[in-house]
Amino acid sequence: MILSCQNISKSFGTDEIIKNASFHIEDHEKAAIVGINGAGKSTLLKIIVKELEPDEGMVTTAKDKTIGYLAQNQVIDSDRTIYEEVLSAKQSVIEMEQEIRRMEQEMESVAPEKLEAFMEKYERLTHQFELADGYAYRSEVTGVLTGLGFLEEEFQKKQNELSGGQKTRVALGRLLVTSPDILLLDEPTNHLDMESVQWLENYLLNYKGAVLLVSHDRYFLDKTVSKVIEVFHQKVHTFLGNYTDYAQKKAQVRAAELRAYYNQQQEIRHQEEVIAKLKSFNREKSIKRAESREKMLDKIERLEKPAEEMTDIHLRLEPCIQSGNDVLKAEGLKKSFDAKTLFEQIDFSVFRGERVALIGNNGTGKTTILKIINDMIKADAGEITLGTNVHIGYYDQEHQVLHAEKTLFDEISDDYPNLTNTQIRNVLAAFLFTNDDVFKRIADLSGGERGRVSLAKLMLSEANFLILDEPTNHLDITSKEILENALVHYEGTVLFVSHDRYFINKTATRILDLHEQQILNYIGNYDYYLEKKDVQRAVQSKEADALPESEPLKKESDGRQDWKQQKKEQAAKRKLENELNKTETRIEQLEEEKKELEEEMSKPEVAVISAKVIGLHDQLQQIEKELEELYVRWEELTNLI
Repeated sequence: MILSCQNISKSFGTDEIIKNASFHIEDHEKAAIVGINGAGKSTLLKIIVKELEPDEGMVTTAKDKTIGYLAQNQVIDSDRTIYEEVLSAKQSVIEMEQEIRRMEQEMESVAPEKLEAFMEKYERLTHQFELADGYAYRSEVTGVLTGLGFLEEEFQKKQNELSGGQKTRVALGRLLVTSPDILLLDEPTNHLDMESVQWLENYLLNYKGAVLLVSHDRYFLDKTVSKVIEVFHQKVHTFLGNYTDYAQKKAQVRAAELRAYYNQQQEIRHQEEVIAKLKSFNREKSIKRAESREKMLDKIERLEKPAEEMTDIHLRLEPCIQSGNDVLKAEGLKKSFDAKTLFEQIDFSVFRGERVALIGNNGTGKTTILKIINDMIKADAGEITLGTNVHIGYYDQEHQVLHAEKTLFDEISDDYPNLTNTQIRNVLAAFLFTNDDVFKRIADLSGGERGRVSLAKLMLSEANFLILDEPTNHLDITSKEILENALVHYEGTVLFVSHDRYFINKTATRILDLHEQQILNYIGNYDYYLEKKDVQRAVQSKEADALPESEPLKKESDGRQDWKQQKKEQAAKRKLENELNKTETRIEQLEEEKKELEEEMSKPEVAVISAKVIGLHDQLQQIEKELEELYVRWEELTNLI
């Protein structure tokens, strides 16, 4: 065991945040702390690194083990460059290297009688340098910075020129290069694009030390952790497995607790009715029996009703009118800023009922495309065409139409007077505003909180085409799940930009990948995109290489398959793949049944009962006939695919 927290309690004023929290982390273990916003996840990390003192309890770490901590927000004001800042984590290795170089220069001038001792010291130092990966430390720094999404031309940027997100990435890079025995990471994926998050997943999976992280990125948690520590209503519970395992076990535990609570309540009511009935007889024996039952009832340890979760809240989105089948068509879009071209010759369409995710690395122009569609900025070339009866609802965290003087409750109720107080509170609760929070003024909210209010209002609008820019930012996991459920059952059309891969996987029916200034189309969710992206990108790269330098890439409508034809072919392929999966499942099932029948027939006590043998034999023949047909169909499907 490398880290232990025992009976940790922490309050701020009258607010009890954590009560008697106990958990431990083993050597090399990867674990996550999860819970709604405000549950106390970051507080726990700060207690572990001694930034906060617990009211009660104790944190213990194994002897001589080092802890590295990444906070959510970094305050860095330094003249050092990005590269110098991360390289400074290797100061001890740099000093060893300098000492080795100094000794090498002095080697020829060392007196003969001192040479043996000098060489022993030199060999010890070079061995120590080798153990510290001294010959690779510069390439390690470069690899970490590149993995976290920095371009080599950015390495020389000064710290004080960076955004908050860039500073956090630099701090993460420096921490990873330091290689502490325990890594504590608070929302490490917040400022990373998809490729950088995937790089970090692989890095942490191969990390030799232990990792304890806080994150709302469920896809990231599924890939990296094998233990989940949940903070829920001040209490801490530990679940083995990744996030999906935790979610399933949590649901089972809550269902069992609810059953036990309601069963006990039913038993208590039954006993109370019996007691009342016995007393009503007004006879000595009956009264004694009633008193005896009352004593037994008083001794029962009453179960508390499991705390309510926001998963009981459901948002329902209904467009005012149905749009035409063609919702949006983009043709020949191009946009540059100064000398940098973000994209050119971009063509894509969106059709009614689709949920389309626009993905790509940071800086490729995803948000720019959304702003062009909403006529907030002009394209350098190309055209946007909206279909019949299309009404856009746009969510952009930078452009929120809210009234600073109003409360949250009034902001919703004034725009939607038909909603009841309960409905308004439920909508606000889905976006993390509960109890007296609903009476806060808009002017007093943080930027993230205002974004959540804007998203709540948009979800209530009757638009039939929702355009969302990073809708899950500032939402905890429970709120993300409520939003996912609302979008999946939405009868309109959705186009959104997101880095949340779990959210994309749950909601997207199609993915547009903005890659190397072009759009690549994938009909499916994020898992399908991962499966096919390398092949698709390779095809695009070959097509580009095959063209003469003077000939530009042709438009999608000219050089590539028509979108509808591609959709039709991919749908046909998926249908065949589904049938193949069902065929394989049925074959496995029948082979198991066949095995069981053969074992039954071979039993001596069965062999003497002719009627039973005949019945089993008939069943066996039917199975073999169906298996023969399935084998043939399996071969046909395999060839077709």
